[in-house]
Amino acid sequence: MQALADSSPPALLTLYPALRSLPVAQLAALCPASAVRQVPAGAQLFSERQDCLGFPLLLAGTIKVVKSTASGREMLLYRVEPGGSCIISSSCLLGHTPYTARGVAETPLSLLVLPTATFAILVAENAMFRDFVFHLFAERIAELMQLVEEVAFHRLDQRLAKLLLARGEGIRSTHQALAEELGSVREIVSRLLKGFAVQGLVKLGREQIVVIDRAGLQQLAESNR
Repeated sequence: MQALADSSPPALLTLYPALRSLPVAQLAALCPASAVRQVPAGAQLFSERQDCLGFPLLLAGTIKVVKSTASGREMLLYRVEPGGSCIISSSCLLGHTPYTARGVAETPLSLLVLPTATFAILVAENAMFRDFVFHLFAERIAELMQLVEEVAFHRLDQRLAKLLLARGEGIRSTHQALAEELGSVREIVSRLLKGFAVQGLVKLGREQIVVIDRAGLQQLAESNR
């Protein structure tokens, strides 16, 4: 294991234990520490209709994957955190298709990218890695089904209330960012937030929202009217 630790990023095997089954020499060749990329916040990692260049292994930071419309509206599909990976990338690699969404560095990132050929070999020959990839599929599909249910069957004010409750007491975010996460537009979210403020549920500041009445927000989030 000493040779493994010397030749690969220290956090790699902790975050991606499926790679532990690889021979030391193979892992050193696939994932040398020198191959770790540092990406600044806001950088675009991939875009719709672009060919997939590899399978990301995220060591630090957060990637947001969004879907855009022709009118410019965006919806957050999911986030990728260290130890996870992107099923859009996986599906493109497995299906030999271009990206169907856009990936953006939400924070500064540290990551490795497995080349397309390497990903194909690991999926075909390494059972632990293959299980890891398909386990991610199962988790993300469940999350996306929940997102579809939220969008289709819940009012926007309910979804906004749930989002604020999940974020905690003091929330630093722009109205635009909240709108993107909800698949809406800034003007509607701003109007709802002003309504929440009038009701005494929240207090609004510059790029900041303070939850004042959690019980009231919870009641709104669970209402059926």
